[in-house]
Amino acid sequence: MGIIEITRYTLVAFCLSTIATIPVSAQDVVEDAEVKAQIGLFSAWLEGQLEIRGLPGVAVGVVSDQELVWAKGFGHADIEADVHMQADTRFRMASHSKLFTATAIMQLREENKLRLDDPVTEYLPWFNFQQASPDDPPVTIEHLLTHSSGMPREAGSHWSDLNFPTASEVRELISERQAAFSPEVRWKYSNLAYTIAGMVVEEVSGLSWADYLQQNIFDPLGMSASSVDTEDPKLATGYGIRMPDGSRTVMPFVDARGMAAATGLTSTVEDMARFVSAQFRKGARGDDRLLSTASLREMHRVRMLETTWTSGQGIGFSVRRNDGKLTIGHGGGYPGYTTNTTIQLDSKVAVIVLTNTNDSNPGQIARQLMDTVADAVAEAAAPEPDAEIEWDPSWERFAGRYRSRNGDSQVLVMNEKLVRMNPWSTSIGDPTELEPLGDNLFRMMAPTGGGPVGEIVRFVEENGVVTRMFTGDSYSDRLQDR
Repeated sequence: MGIIEITRYTLVAFCLSTIATIPVSAQDVVEDAEVKAQIGLFSAWLEGQLEIRGLPGVAVGVVSDQELVWAKGFGHADIEADVHMQADTRFRMASHSKLFTATAIMQLREENKLRLDDPVTEYLPWFNFQQASPDDPPVTIEHLLTHSSGMPREAGSHWSDLNFPTASEVRELISERQAAFSPEVRWKYSNLAYTIAGMVVEEVSGLSWADYLQQNIFDPLGMSASSVDTEDPKLATGYGIRMPDGSRTVMPFVDARGMAAATGLTSTVEDMARFVSAQFRKGARGDDRLLSTASLREMHRVRMLETTWTSGQGIGFSVRRNDGKLTIGHGGGYPGYTTNTTIQLDSKVAVIVLTNTNDSNPGQIARQLMDTVADAVAEAAAPEPDAEIEWDPSWERFAGRYRSRNGDSQVLVMNEKLVRMNPWSTSIGDPTELEPLGDNLFRMMAPTGGGPVGEIVRFVEENGVVTRMFTGDSYSDRLQDR
């Protein structure tokens, strides 16, 4: 089994403007003992998966902020020709294309060329499908990007016959399409919706979707190996599902045509790492910053929840919570290829899994990669915590009962910490911690965002006696007889 490994790869094209924000060097991360151990563990597992499941090949990468710190190819890009998988092998990225379409829309919005709440018909007057209910509101651009339009999933039998419609054919068939749900009733994935979003990009920008991506995303990020519906000699051979006799069909190159904005992208682990790192950048749009900080936050935030509340949809990005970890990302499936990118925003780590077959389950591989190598990378790359202010025994004077018009609160000393709780509550719950800031000032910290969490707590003293506690702008008076 061929294995090509990159132990450190610096994304020079976009590292220059942001390297000062990296708390630990990529070299230090790669040389970390636990990272090395987890790389060995994951690699052994994945090699076993290729053997037992007969998978052709897999390329993986782990991103830490602005660096692709580890990338590796397993197995074969082409079995018959004995071409081993490498980190620069190219794959059809399928629905990862939607992240790029959503980014394009947000760029045009930043240029004041459209609004997310604009009806699609404002830009595409022919967009007239059969709605689920006669009193449904117009479908907006945001509905398209958040899979909340209620539109059908596809534009024809293209997944069966591999004959994707042209843009003109999409226009012709829209009037025949019946929405399954009214807008915003529930999350419903739709390739057709993103096809329409790509057409909005073309109409507003005056560029083809491929040209728009080249000029506004690929070039700024240095994604030189990425393209749209282009046959490429470095493209991994795509294989169909494993049949009962162990055989796999070699899949042909399939042009997404008019649906390229939903599923036509080709890319690599290295180029996708560049796109991932752009999600961690802050500041106004410019150079290698595709969008402003505010726009990125909008894309990463849940806009539409699944009815089970187990997952949600941002703008382009899916949002999930697994075992207490919040991640964003996307998967993709195309004839001969399945892919997954999973990003943890808080720790600024991400994993990329690209495969050249349709039954590899890259989402599962991504979870294993995240739980092993990526978690170790996150820990190794974490900045040193700020020195904590040492406990001052004199703060014990702030402990006591405080009363306001809204009820009582109790300040306690617990293991050399000040905490605040509601003694009148029906359950103890989790007390909020008063984090010391110095000069007898504290910040109220809590696991949830209710109340004045994050605001300053200060105590008023008169003649050496604590008389009042301010939390933000409100106050409670100290009960002196306790």
